[in-house]
Amino acid sequence: MSSPSKRREMDLMKLMMSDYKVEIINDGMQEFYVEFNGPKESLYQGGVWKIRVELPDAYPYKSPSIGFINKIYHPNVDEMSGSVCLDVINQNWSPMFDLVNVFEVFLPQLLLYPNALDPLNGEAAALMMRDGTAYDQKVKEYCEKYAKPEDIGARPEEKSSDEELSEDDYHSDDDEVAGKADP
Repeated sequence: MSSPSKRREMDLMKLMMSDYKVEIINDGMQEFYVEFNGPKESLYQGGVWKIRVELPDAYPYKSPSIGFINKIYHPNVDEMSGSVCLDVINQNWSPMFDLVNVFEVFLPQLLLYPNALDPLNGEAAALMMRDGTAYDQKVKEYCEKYAKPEDIGARPEEKSSDEELSEDDYHSDDDEVAGKADP
């Protein structure tokens, strides 16, 4: 049987090979960020979140800690801390699961099927149960406001050097001043 550190390395490499953008924190492989896209055909489609993952020393025997860095409106995600309330991760974790399962199964399922009866965000849970249309609108507002690529530190797609710049790209207005003059 392989050691927890070997398994940690293997799972992280498998996650990276699955086309997820992974940013390792510090020098170890225990803390890192993963870019996560909202599931297709969901209220969260088009949203991009930076997820912080922390692997305990006992991983894979103990579950990873998962949290959203940029805001998301969801009954099972604490709005302030980004902590995730997810039974599979928090209580039913098994060493059979790996990091790819977290990002390809568990988090998409969480976003597709919120559980208002086990909330970390009571306001979102109450709104979801009371007025589904208003809840859906608020989710979409949060996606627009907090879950764009630039909200996670990703650079917007830049023009390649092969593309020609339009005249508007060269526009400069000599009347514009960089700062205000001292009084």
